[in-house]
Parts: sequence; C-alpha cells; structure tokens
Amino acid sequence: MKTSSLRIAALSVAFAFSALAGAQTAQPAQPAAGAEALQAKYKSVQPQLTGNMFQRPLVLASNEASDRLSGDIYAVVDHPFEEVGRELKSPVVWCEVLMLHLNTKHCAVGANKDALAVAVGRKFDQPLEDAQRIDLGYRVQQSRPDYLDVRMSAASGPLSTRDYRIELEAVPLDSGKTFIHLGYAYAYGTAARLAMKGYLATVGSDKVGFTTSGTDAQGQPDYVGGVRGVVERNTMRYYLAIDAYLDAPGAQNRDKRAGLWFDSTERYARQLHELDRSEYLQMKQKEFTRLQGSSQ
Repeated sequence: MKTSSLRIAALSVAFAFSALAGAQTAQPAQPAAGAEALQAKYKSVQPQLTGNMFQRPLVLASNEASDRLSGDIYAVVDHPFEEVGRELKSPVVWCEVLMLHLNTKHCAVGANKDALAVAVGRKFDQPLEDAQRIDLGYRVQQSRPDYLDVRMSAASGPLSTRDYRIELEAVPLDSGKTFIHLGYAYAYGTAARLAMKGYLATVGSDKVGFTTSGTDAQGQPDYVGGVRGVVERNTMRYYLAIDAYLDAPGAQNRDKRAGLWFDSTERYARQLHELDRSEYLQMKQKEFTRLQGSSQ
C-alpha cells in the first residue's frame, strides 16, 4: 500500500502543475503559439464542445508513449476573461485550486511568489509530517487583455518521474465567457512504471478514464483504463478544481468550493468517485484549518 500511495502522490503532483524551484525552463505539453492559435483551436473544437459525454463544453485528450504521459483539456468556463485572467495568474489562487484535490494536503506560496511548497499524500486525513513535500516553480509567461499563459516545469519528481511540462492558457470569447487550455506532460522511469503496474493490477484494476473505444459485450461504453485512465482522471479533477474556484473564489469560500468540487466530480462517479461527500468535506475542513494556522 505504501508503493501505491506514493504512486498516487506522484501522479497528483504531476498534474498539479509541479515544478521544482530553480528547474530548467521547459515547454508545455502542447507548445503555445499565443492568443490567435488558441482562438483558432476554439473554432476547430466547437463541434466537440456540444453534445458530448461530459454534458458541458469540454474536450479531453490524452496520450501515452513508451516513457511519457500527456493530457490536454480545452473548455469554456462561464466567467469573463477579465476575471479568469486576474485570478489564474496568481500563485495564491493556484494553491487554493490544488488544495481541492484528494491528495493535496498543504500548499504555501514562496516569498518571491515564484514557488509553491506543496505537500501530497493519501486520499484520507493524515498528519502533515506523513505527507511528501514538493517545491514547485511558477511563472506567468504572458498576461495581456486578450491572453493568459501560465507555465510550470520540473526537472524531476517522486518515484523517478521527471521533465514535467505544464501550461494553462486562456482567451476571451465574444459571449463574455472564456476558453481555456490546460495541458501537461511528464516522463517516468522504472520505479514509477513498477509502482503503476502494481497499482493497476490491484486497487486500480477497475478504474477507467473518459475516452471510449466502442462498447463492451453488454453494450456499455468501453472506457480506456491503465495509465491513460489515470491521466484523464487527474486532468478532469484539476479542471473541475479550476471551475470550482472561479465559481467560489477567495479563501473565505473554501468550504463552499470544496462542496462544489465534490458535487462536480460525482457527475462522473464512474471515473472519479473515491470518498463519500462527508468524508471528503471533513478531511478538507481539517486541511483548511491547518492551512489557515500555518499562514498566521
């Protein structure tokens, strides 16, 4: 179980915009080409944004190579770009976003606002000293009236994971809403591969992602599993965390935001259900209290 919990922590950090402070600059999962490119992407995926399995304007894609995983979400959020750009360029806000994930136990912004100190652990309440500390780098590549580009990178991470490349982009839409792209990629070595294999053969054996490849013998959707399933689940969890924050911003709304996040994940219970609502909220209330105490 210890190996499995470390695997979960590593994957959580991977999508949680992980970057070691002082790491070499890296490129995002899908290299950014600016506002015009993202606006063009919005036009190209418009048919996929409607009438999909998510029942919301969202496109999710993942890719698995021999030693590398990547995921991308493109989505429309019901908030004006001015608000999205203001909030999501702040490292303080990213700590609030990361805290919604089951495995994030603590997050603090560095003195220079270019690093986050994140503690990750199990999906239940645990002492902070039992969690794993990860120092994350952070930078805003561009922040303009028509485009936001936030990037994070990491040379290495837990369990032989390495070369994290993560980015959030956003552009305004004529409807007064905002189109965002959340992309990331990371590589992994032997230790992570073995841990993942053990997890997928045991407690993770029945877990699936969102991509389908037809139907099974019972006529039900045949969802992708394995490491792509892991990537897609965490991609979705963090997108929903961004959405929940925008709906209930600020430290004063932590409890409300946690409830919004949980309810959103339960819309996709086949993929995302892990805890009962009361268990999750009690765990997060304790973690928020600890977070508040450490900032005083």
